[in-house]
Amino acid sequence: MPAPIWRELFGQGDAIAQLELAVKHRDEGVHHAWLMTGPPGSGRSNMAVAFAAALLCAEGGCATCRSCTLAMAGNHPDIDVLTTEKVGISIEEIRNLVTSAQLGGSMGRFRIMIIEDADRMAERSSNVLLKALEEPPAGTVWILCAPSEADMLPTIRSRVRRIALKTPAVEEVAELLVERDGIERSLAIKVAAEAQSHIGMARRLATSADARGRRRDTLMAALEIDSVSSAIFTSERWLDLARRDADALTAERDAEERAELLRVMGVEDAAKLPPYARADVKALEDSQKRRATRSLRDGIDRILVDLLSLYRDVLMLQLDAQVPMVNEDLRTQLLGIANRSTPQQTLFKLAQIELARTRISANVKDQMVMDALAVNLRTKP
Repeated sequence: MPAPIWRELFGQGDAIAQLELAVKHRDEGVHHAWLMTGPPGSGRSNMAVAFAAALLCAEGGCATCRSCTLAMAGNHPDIDVLTTEKVGISIEEIRNLVTSAQLGGSMGRFRIMIIEDADRMAERSSNVLLKALEEPPAGTVWILCAPSEADMLPTIRSRVRRIALKTPAVEEVAELLVERDGIERSLAIKVAAEAQSHIGMARRLATSADARGRRRDTLMAALEIDSVSSAIFTSERWLDLARRDADALTAERDAEERAELLRVMGVEDAAKLPPYARADVKALEDSQKRRATRSLRDGIDRILVDLLSLYRDVLMLQLDAQVPMVNEDLRTQLLGIANRSTPQQTLFKLAQIELARTRISANVKDQMVMDALAVNLRTKP
């Protein structure tokens, strides 16, 4: 029976078994570097934090002691988590983390450094980390999270122990939403399928009617493209939807961060900043702008992933594959598209969406990428 600390990590029995074995034998030594890989939404970061908590817990992950409570709340003094607000992880962020790794544990025997989205490190940043992995301080454990091993430098891959997470089943994600968040079962199953088992996205769709509406608008816009002019209009619509989605994700957090900063600095009137507060407020605003840029980029990628699910469903209908659809509520519209096109044309569209994802990740201008994609997704009358 797995320790309580793993209870919300559904569908990852094999990975949990490997990590529990490491926790069980921690007195004999723990490998100094780990790489958690898995598709978006598989729970890489949550797995990393749970592993860190289990290593530091006297009971191996009881989920109730002070150490576990601090770890799961993100406040444990012996766990540093690097979650960049930028498009990429900077060399300065890695250097700061390496410096912090030298301090050693204060509550427990380990100092644990977690890097979320480690695939966002540039080569220079990776090389700084590599030196730390080659000569780790005693008791320091590094946990890197990335979509796949291929996203990391070979020299880093050779120094880590790998834990592969899998995409949880739709039913497992739905069960988590029902048990943890109290979501009605039919809605939980629907959004789990639409999120393609991405746990975080499924929860967002389940708890936000606006998010569900934006997703549907994205897909319906694609189905209505029948000319170059409508393609350009749809491209602009997609980018607007991505901006609205990003704004919805960041607006509340930005306001809370600003209010907390002003509270800590003793500023009562937010409209009249005293001179001593202006530099800190400006630094916070700059950080929030960087986060907004990344959030917009992530929002565009979510649109592209949803479009992949759309044309995947079309292809399954064309091939008469007896598999569940991601977008079951659009079956009628997708049948129409399937009957008016060929599997070869659908495969071409899927390839164009993947190409758009590659271009976005390479920082090609958003508008250019989405315009070209929309033109290639035209449906012939």
